[in-house]
Amino acid sequence: MKKIIKLLLILVIIVGLAFALDVPTKVMKLLYPIKYENFVEENSKKYNIDKYLIYAVIKAESNFNETAESREGAKGLMQLMDNTAKDILKKTDEIPIKEDELKSKILEPQYNIALGTKYISLLLEQYGNLELALAAYNAGIGNVNNWVEQGIIQKDGSDIENVPFKETNNYVRKILRDYKIYKELYEKNK
Repeated sequence: MKKIIKLLLILVIIVGLAFALDVPTKVMKLLYPIKYENFVEENSKKYNIDKYLIYAVIKAESNFNETAESREGAKGLMQLMDNTAKDILKKTDEIPIKEDELKSKILEPQYNIALGTKYISLLLEQYGNLELALAAYNAGIGNVNNWVEQGIIQKDGSDIENVPFKETNNYVRKILRDYKIYKELYEKNK
């Protein structure tokens, strides 16, 4: 019994030291990094999107791997499809890329983050709420519009758990969770 009490006491001391040295925060920052800050900050301000949301999307989409490419052809940090990137370019003159340069520039962080952030801003403008915007970012605008039209999900995103694609359902939850973690982790340490 004395050994158990000693072990518990040692455990309490170790946990106390870990918190005193802020080890949990340091570990969390390794799991939830801040990278490409200059591009994220610039586009966050330009398109009025919270930078921590952008970090959460990048983390989920590519885990900060700028050369990531999915089996479906999504590319870069924010995993953009070529057609989506072309559509975004048509809707803005704020991103200095010509359509014929897109294939070579879509993997460059400054352009990928600009296109991805602009896309999020367009989706937020279209849907008026974060839940549907994130669902559309993952599953596509056509799918989200069909789900709303069929009454599967509400226009206000209040029943986002009803999204019929398991991947998209999990994606929205993951982004919302990671967004909250980013905000709590980095805003409290300003």
